[in-house]
Amino acid sequence: MTVRLRQKYLQEVVPALQQEFKFTSVMQVPRLVKIVVNVGVGEAVQNSKALDAAVSDLTTITGQKPVITRARKSIASFKLREGMAIGAMVTLRGERMYDFYDRLVNLALPRIRDFRGVSRRSFDGRGNYSLGLREQIVFPDVDYDKIDKLRGLEVVIVTSATNDEHAYALLKRLGMPFRD
Repeated sequence: MTVRLRQKYLQEVVPALQQEFKFTSVMQVPRLVKIVVNVGVGEAVQNSKALDAAVSDLTTITGQKPVITRARKSIASFKLREGMAIGAMVTLRGERMYDFYDRLVNLALPRIRDFRGVSRRSFDGRGNYSLGLREQIVFPDVDYDKIDKLRGLEVVIVTSATNDEHAYALLKRLGMPFRD
């Protein structure tokens, strides 16, 4: 599966983008650099098992062990102290990145209820795209019976594109279902 998306990128996407934007070199064509998947677990302050469940879900979804993220500041109203574990994060590169992107676009996004496409306005101005998912069960790898709570996750797709137009063209050709 992984090889399929990379082959498509090299054989179809690169020549098409090179022709569309009049790039003189293949190295100018934008490419996927990394994908960062993040889960914030606010209830980990009271319940430490919630973080373990989020870590296991993230491991199942990405196929890679997540890093525990910690609070940078203390916030008294949230009963949060600096250094407390409050989330988990995975950075995917190379084969795992292409595999995750393939599963996200072809399996997970179509399973979202009332899905009409992802927004075009979630680019950051530098060619990176952010996407939020409300529940982790849209991925078929996650067993519905084994989850303790529905958790949302953020997916950030980092590209080598210098602007949003180039990044949009890259993601569109790689199969991202944008809302028109």
